[in-house]
Amino acid sequence: MEYHNLIYLKKLRRTLRKCQTDAEQILWDEIRNRKLLGKKFRRQHSFSNYIFDFYCAEKQLVIEVDGSIHLLPEQKRYDKERESILHGYGFNVLRFSNWRVFNELESVLNKICAVLTSPQPPPSIGGGV
Repeated sequence: MEYHNLIYLKKLRRTLRKCQTDAEQILWDEIRNRKLLGKKFRRQHSFSNYIFDFYCAEKQLVIEVDGSIHLLPEQKRYDKERESILHGYGFNVLRFSNWRVFNELESVLNKICAVLTSPQPPPSIGGGV
């Protein structure tokens, strides 16, 4: 079964693209159109019931830009569980706070580049969802 970009999430993905946060827009401006190491990124790409802020299929890299809600204990638990499920499917997940994108953009881009240039592990078998 194909789990990417399920049709029932299409309208929500489109809405999220139109309503990007300022931090998401700043990062998108840096990674769109293969600007970062020639890698293609997508905005608001979905897998199963999850919608990623940014996704590079070639490296199975998910990038999340988090606002202050992600500091709440229940959100932290949800994020950790979600990452565990995604890791089970072979995704690599990077999280950056809005503050870090605003104030340490070069560091954020360097971290993304480090993941993009690292050898890709073999795909995992199985997983949740």
